[in-house]
Amino acid sequence: MSGAQKNSLPTVAAPPNLRWSGLTHRGRVRANNEDTFLGLAFDDRDVRHLGKTGEESLVACDLVFAVSDGMGGAQSGEFASRIAIDRITRLLPRSFRRPAAGTRPDFADILGTLVGAIHHDLRHLGQAYEECAGMGATLSLAWFVPGRMFFAHVGDSRIYHLPRQGGLEQLTHDHSLVGRLRRAGQLSEREARMHPRRHILEQVLGAGQDTVEPQMGAVDWRPGDIFLLCTDGVTDGLPDNALVELIRQPVAVRATQPPAQRLVEEAVLHSGRDNATAVVVELPG
Repeated sequence: MSGAQKNSLPTVAAPPNLRWSGLTHRGRVRANNEDTFLGLAFDDRDVRHLGKTGEESLVACDLVFAVSDGMGGAQSGEFASRIAIDRITRLLPRSFRRPAAGTRPDFADILGTLVGAIHHDLRHLGQAYEECAGMGATLSLAWFVPGRMFFAHVGDSRIYHLPRQGGLEQLTHDHSLVGRLRRAGQLSEREARMHPRRHILEQVLGAGQDTVEPQMGAVDWRPGDIFLLCTDGVTDGLPDNALVELIRQPVAVRATQPPAQRLVEEAVLHSGRDNATAVVVELPG
């Protein structure tokens, strides 16, 4: 990512209010829910937690959304994802400083430092407490500012972009064996979804790994675009075409429901083998 990409933003008219919805469900098999999601509004003075649904202007503050899927024995997976989300809440606003007009902080540096801090904390707890040994978490985080979304990602949760005109694009790479095989063209989407080793992760926060190399990037957005953050419990039950249909063209009985509710409930209905979490961010236009 070049310096110009990191620190300057496209010139846009007054941005529309951003709408979001989020939901998590433990599924039909798991005894507890190891998924967590987050919505924050913040500037250089204040930070606010966002509810499960809402609408907010990007003029006065930045908005951050994240999903995390924990793993580990007993309750440590649930604990791991909550730690990841808690660290975002505490650390990200502290690192935010609004510089000269027309520029922004070095997002890649801030997000890289944040992911490193979460990884360090999870590794430390895993080494210090027997009941936390091996615990880890995925993380997919999206930071919205006028005209652009910056993201950081580790694991097999996902961030998708659905432009106003165009098809669904998976922005993040699954840090898994199956994800690597699919990127190499050795597996189709269907084969990847059904592969017996699809849950083997090659990168995760914590879990005894010495280092982590997060995927980071940025994408311009325009009014009418939609973004989806979700854990693998959603994509386990829904192929890409079903994601688009539920977001853009839901059947009448679901049309009045928030998009995240449609996705999670349908994923649990069609699979339900894992916890399922979705956050849908809409840029009306």
